[in-house]
Amino acid sequence: MSLTKNIYFKNFRIKNSKKKIQNILRSLLSEKNQILDSLNKSYKNSYYKKDILNYKNFTSIAIVGMGGSILGAKTIYSFLKNKIKKNFFFIDNFNNNKIQKILNKKKLNIIISKSGNTLETIANSNILINNKDKNIFITENKKSYLRSLAQKLKSDIINHNNYIGGRYSVLSEVGMLPAELMGLNVNKFRGYNSLIKNKNFINSLIGNVTNILSLVDKKKSNSIILNYDQKSSDLFYWYQQLVAESLGKKNKGILPVISEMPKDNHSLMQYYLDGKKDNFYTFFFVKENFSRRINKNKLLSSHSYLKNKNINDILQSQYTATQNVFKKKRIPFRSFFVNQRNEASLGELFTFFILETILLGKALSVNPYDQPAVELIKVDTKKILIKS
Repeated sequence: MSLTKNIYFKNFRIKNSKKKIQNILRSLLSEKNQILDSLNKSYKNSYYKKDILNYKNFTSIAIVGMGGSILGAKTIYSFLKNKIKKNFFFIDNFNNNKIQKILNKKKLNIIISKSGNTLETIANSNILINNKDKNIFITENKKSYLRSLAQKLKSDIINHNNYIGGRYSVLSEVGMLPAELMGLNVNKFRGYNSLIKNKNFINSLIGNVTNILSLVDKKKSNSIILNYDQKSSDLFYWYQQLVAESLGKKNKGILPVISEMPKDNHSLMQYYLDGKKDNFYTFFFVKENFSRRINKNKLLSSHSYLKNKNINDILQSQYTATQNVFKKKRIPFRSFFVNQRNEASLGELFTFFILETILLGKALSVNPYDQPAVELIKVDTKKILIKS
């Protein structure tokens, strides 16, 4: 079934009653929800285009943040890199080598933290920012370390919507301001209004969530993503945080594991096919218009079937063949085939996965919007640093 004109979606081959999820979705769509508002074209960014015109000439841009504050922008850059002419650097861990490479470049820094007090972001920005740099801070409109630093540096401050958690913020200013600076059309990412009126999209979403719940009930709680598109690796790191942090509560949840294909055919696939049956799978493939072609003049006759093929053709054959084997072995899977690599298709994936996660949270009776256990580590880390 086509999810939209951009994406072909094949659901798990399980038949379950969809009534429960239909009711939850109806309730969700009727409530005031600023996360869902941010997926819509009518969402008002907390910046104006004229405010960022001064930064359009920067060709080197560093984005500093952790988790959901940076993974959305990183996904956009990786997925649509062929359309982007600027160099973006993502500082999302303690990596001295990465910072050292760009330390003395003339650059624009975008520092993102919802709370304004994220320890790793404070430390990285402290090392990265130099006197020649221009800086934009995206943080909540309240007193915090990073807001105070921005004021001291006389930097531009963009208000982070305090109702939108980091992992849900990709289509708010957190992801869209970097997308603007990448030269992308931000309006094309936000298709929520038309998507929720699209019967194929809604039916696929409801059936998908219903079937995932059925699999979790059968003790299959490992979600293995078989990713056949290298440019989508960051999409699934974003998805991994979204699912794990939103649903991993009350001794419940789903563990998303990213598997890089076809490399993992030669390591993990044996386990997937013949190991323990506590997993369900997502196949993901993007049709690539520009793919390196096999050189027929260097082919031995034994492999003449590769003549006139490109790398994307080989990947698609492996993607299809592996699904055929999964089907024969009755291993549960769904698949996404992306026909076009553009802003609209990526926006549709963001919207689908966000809605999926919120619906799963509500169905599992966990709050999909908080992350209480992670806060314990932050508090303890601060205590240790103060004592040492």
